[in-house]
Formats: sequence, C-alpha cells, structure tokens
Amino acid sequence: MAGFRTLSSGLRALRPGAFGADPSGERMARIRRSPHFKDGVFQNPGGPARTRPSGSTLDFAKVFFDKDTRPRRTPKGAVPVHSTTLADISGPPATGLRLTWMGHSSVLAEIDGRRVLFDPVWGERCSPFSFAGPKRLHPVPLPLAALGPVDVVVISHDHYDHLDMPTIKALAGTDTLFAVPLGVGAHLEHWGVSAGRLRELDWHETTKIGGLGLTATPARHFCGRGLRNTQHTLWASWVVAGEEHRIYHSGDTGYFDGFKEIGAEHGPFDTTMIQIGAYSDFWPDIHMTPEEGMRAHLDLQGGPEHGPMLPIHWATFNLATHPWADPGEGTLAAGRAAGAAVALPRPGEPFEPAAENVPSEPWWRGVALAPAGGGAAAQALTGAGIKTASDAAAVAQADTVSDEAPRAGKGTEDPEALPAG
Repeated sequence: MAGFRTLSSGLRALRPGAFGADPSGERMARIRRSPHFKDGVFQNPGGPARTRPSGSTLDFAKVFFDKDTRPRRTPKGAVPVHSTTLADISGPPATGLRLTWMGHSSVLAEIDGRRVLFDPVWGERCSPFSFAGPKRLHPVPLPLAALGPVDVVVISHDHYDHLDMPTIKALAGTDTLFAVPLGVGAHLEHWGVSAGRLRELDWHETTKIGGLGLTATPARHFCGRGLRNTQHTLWASWVVAGEEHRIYHSGDTGYFDGFKEIGAEHGPFDTTMIQIGAYSDFWPDIHMTPEEGMRAHLDLQGGPEHGPMLPIHWATFNLATHPWADPGEGTLAAGRAAGAAVALPRPGEPFEPAAENVPSEPWWRGVALAPAGGGAAAQALTGAGIKTASDAAAVAQADTVSDEAPRAGKGTEDPEALPAG
C-alpha cells in the first residue's frame, strides 16, 4: 500500500496549483442539498446544455486551425487601451455609478459609494500553465495594486478567463470580501482566502455587503478547471443593488428564458454587462451571440428605454474562431436595430451609464484585420477549457507554433490554445 500512497502523492505534486481544489466536507454537503444539484452535477435552467463540440473532432480541427481565417481572430496592431489612472477613478462618480471595463469580463463598478470588481483577470494567460494558453491581446489598463481598495470581488464561475489564480492570490492579501457561486469558495480557500471573507451563494440567494445587495442569479453554462472535472461548482450571473442603483453582470451564459424572470424580479437596471463573445454554432447552449446578448439585455430591461448594455467577454483573449472584431460589430448592429443604447468604451475607459457622453464609437475598427460582418456572419467556435491530457497537448503545440511565428506585437499573435470557456 505504501507504493500506492507514493504514486498518489506524486500525482498530486504534478497537479498545478491553478487547478484549485474540489469542494468537500460541509461545502459538499451544502452542494448536495441544492435544488439545482441532481444526479451528481449542477443542472442548467432549460435542460441540458452541450459543453463539447456538437460536430466531429475533425470538423472542430478544420475550423480551429484553418490558416486562412486564423489571422482574422486577432487585431492587426496595438489595441487602443485607455491607460486608467487614479485620477480617472479617485473621485466619486457624479451620477453615483461608474463602470470601468478592464477587458474581457473584468469590470470595476463604483456604485453608491462602494467598489465592486467583477471577474478580475490580471494574468498574462487564462490557463493553468505559464507556458501555454490564450495570451492577452492588450495589456491590463492599470496594475492591480493601483486599483485602490475594493469592497467586494464577484466571481461568476471557475473557468480560467474568469477566475485567475495569480489575481486572487494578490487580492487575498487585502481586506476585500468575495462573493462567489456555490462550491467556488474551495478554490479561493486553497489559494489563501480565509473562509470568513467568503460569501458563497446558490442561485436566488442574496448577501449584504456595505449596503449593497448581491444576488446570484441563474445562468446557462458549466464549470471546471482540472483534468478531472467533477462539475461540483456552480456558475451564476449577478445582480448588485444599492440604495440608488442596480446593475447586472451575466458571467458566461447561453440565451434562455430566465432573463425575463431575472428582469421582472430585479430590474430594470441602470446598466447590464452582457457576454457577447466566444460564441459558436458548435457550442450554441453556453455562450451568446451579439444578437442573443441584445435579446437578453432587452429581456432584463423590459425594453430599450432603460440603461445601456456594456458588451463584455471579448477583445482581450482569442477564445473562438470568429473574427476578433465581430462581437463589437454585431452588438453595435443589434443595438441600432433594437433602438437600445450600447456603451462601447475602450478597455480601461471609465464611463457613467447615466451621463450624456457614454462612449459609442467603434474603437476597434482601426486595428481589425478585415471588415467585420457582425455576429451572424461568423461561425464561431468556443470551448470548455483544458479538460483532458490531449487538450493540454494541443494547447502546448498551438503555443509553440505561435511563439515561433514572426510577430509585430501583442495584437498580431495567432490563437494559442483551445478556448477557456
């Protein structure tokens, strides 16, 4: 038996720390009591969702590695990032609500005197490995240490492009609290966040932090970080409500009728932050197209007359096969067709949703390699993170190919990995 223990210990030693930890003990008991946990896994609203490609592996490979379309998945030059400074965010917002999109799904929300940080990812790669995985296509607008105090960090789910171990470890040394979906707290405790700073919620549960109400609401997605995916961590969208303002962050999700229910119970919102990138005909159940994202926004708001939509989950990492600029173009077109306001800040550009000068220019067009046709024009391919050893090998191979290719800067890098979800 000693030999088996030695082998087990060796395998644990090879496990990257970024894989996190599986829920256990009372946390696992609470998961089993959840009405959304059945047959050993969390269940999606609206029935099962496909989380692996619906086509064959060969079809997947043909699209993902196509040499003619791959260059369009990244910008042709430097992405125009707004270099956020403390002067931008040191004073209180005039309207009581200010958002700063840091790229991908990371957003700093200053709401009714409190600071909420959604899905902070400051790492260079969204991957468990330092040598492989999708790299940033633009720098972080400001260092994490320069962000200033944060009252609460909100995590939507445990995929690498939303839950970044180096970022969490850095925040673990501050006084901030963390609001996370059920089960995700196991990862954070493994990385040094004390249990007393965790607020771990099931769908429809609310916690109060500094006068804000934070409610975990349903989403249609999935979870997992390691080679052995237990599906024991929940995914969520989030409602944050203060005395004067309320906002919504979608996390990652496919479109479902639940947006109407969330809007009826918690909306309308001063702004919504909606995932509109890394969509796919191969993966239609777990990510929304720009058109679906706008439909979700309208469901949440009860119509186009309320606060603007901020598109998130795009432009920062290459996680799909649609052209890099298509999510932006598709959202712009969908907003115009619906008569709904869309906020289009550059990464790092603070704005107040109720102000008259909400950013609205398509800033990406100067660095898009080819004219973008909107979401409907692209047959995208998004993914589920690194789930198997063969996936990990594909990541490393793609990274090697990209690193050996000539480059003109960050914005010209080829895709380097299977998507991170």
